Amino acid sequence: MLYFTRWKALAVIFTALIVCLCAVPNFFPEATVKTWPAWAQRRLVLGLDLQGGSHLLLEVDANSVKKDKLDQVRDDARRTLREAKIGYTGLSIKGDNVEVRVKEADLATALTKLRELSQPIGGVLGGTGQRTLEVSDAGGGLIRLTVPQAAILDRVRQAVDQSIQIIEKRVNELGTVEPLIQRQGVDRVLVQVPGLQDPTRLKEILGKTAKMDFRMVDTTVSPEQALQGRVPPDSEVLKGAEPPHAPYVVKKQVLVSGADLTDAQPSFDQRTGQPVVSFRFNGTGARKFAQATTENVKQPFAIVLDNEVISAPVIQEPITGGSGQISGNFTVQQANDLAILLRAGALPAPLTIIEERTVGPGLGQDSIAAGELASYVGSVLVIVFMTLTYRLFGLFANIAVAVNVAMIFGILSLLNATLTLPGIAGIVLTVGIAVDSNVLIYERIREEVRHGRNAISAIDAGFSRALATILDSNITTFIAAAVLFYIGTGPVRGFAVTLGIGIVTTVFTAFTVTRLIVATWVRWKRPQTVPI
Repeated sequence: MLYFTRWKALAVIFTALIVCLCAVPNFFPEATVKTWPAWAQRRLVLGLDLQGGSHLLLEVDANSVKKDKLDQVRDDARRTLREAKIGYTGLSIKGDNVEVRVKEADLATALTKLRELSQPIGGVLGGTGQRTLEVSDAGGGLIRLTVPQAAILDRVRQAVDQSIQIIEKRVNELGTVEPLIQRQGVDRVLVQVPGLQDPTRLKEILGKTAKMDFRMVDTTVSPEQALQGRVPPDSEVLKGAEPPHAPYVVKKQVLVSGADLTDAQPSFDQRTGQPVVSFRFNGTGARKFAQATTENVKQPFAIVLDNEVISAPVIQEPITGGSGQISGNFTVQQANDLAILLRAGALPAPLTIIEERTVGPGLGQDSIAAGELASYVGSVLVIVFMTLTYRLFGLFANIAVAVNVAMIFGILSLLNATLTLPGIAGIVLTVGIAVDSNVLIYERIREEVRHGRNAISAIDAGFSRALATILDSNITTFIAAAVLFYIGTGPVRGFAVTLGIGIVTTVFTAFTVTRLIVATWVRWKRPQTVPI
């Protein structure tokens, strides 16, 4: 156990040195680090509890999810009956149901076709036995399609999962570092952005659904006539996004949806110099857009964002390139924000801010100061204890513990991890665990000496026979850290990460760094007694 080849010793030193050097960027100002090569800029990020920032709790609008689901059921029922060439009347949403009336002769066929719309909740592998739609005969040729509450809850869950992905894209586009975005309960999303002291723009970005589509303007009726109640059945009145919010009569049929966008970037109009948003469609969207603009030359079409018309230009010629511009008297920031929203995609349902907190950096400074004090006091006490108890070998252990802590910070920096107050607690705990490994080794050496072994033989046996005990204790602690990481959230995960990394570095330093130091001392001194 005490024999190290030259290459093995160099490998241990090189590994420890490289990992420790990864922590160096944390000791320099951020402005200085940004001038370094990209691979050398990885550093720890302080969490919300240490550097302050914005905390938002968002709630998915379950009523909007239900409405969208009922609208989908109504549209699917219309399409199904038309494809089956079944005549129907009175297709409408009434309460939590969709109702449609067919002839008695077509009732059985209509029920069969409409029941094909029902799917198992959660997909084929869902395993709950419940279905997304209940189709029943209400008598007199009336068919009632009911969306059960379980299906609504499943749709809300899907909306939250989808919202988390979109929120992550939007927040990351703002240039913030290490945001925390996670589910909270059934229908809520928690967003924490460290370092962001003004959440105004964040709220504006997250508060918009960003559901965009392209529709034709209905020129058969004027906005004034529509406001008097003369709205065609296949059209609706929408207000303009810019003051004075002029009304537009827009057809309900969507020519191209925002889901077909592949990119959106802020730019400037070459003719007017005004900020605009340049967009590009995917292949399907490009074909739809080309067909729509070819069939409606010299007709106005509306660009609708969250049920507001942001622009209604006239199609001068077919647009077949799959790209275009959105103009609307934007400022530079408005154009940039709209591009962010379109790139990230539309939220499946509106989000409501139900809790908002701005955490000031003062609390973080207090936490950092308290954590530093605890670290210093704990480290000093450990150093004193090890030195008094094990003398020279205690000094070796203290060196190994220092390397261990430096390696923890190096690995965390390499991962660009977020350091929170519980994370600091995990590091402090790791110092105790690291010392514990050395205590086990040294006590084993003492025991071997008491059994009559000479110094070198006792040291070698101490390291080799303590290995199994140290591995057992650290593996069980690592399992606990893994469970905490798997079932925990936020700060609990931060604690689990630092603890898990600390356990790995502890085993490494106890059986490589400490052993290398002791082996070097043994070869140099050839001791007759063990100084512990």
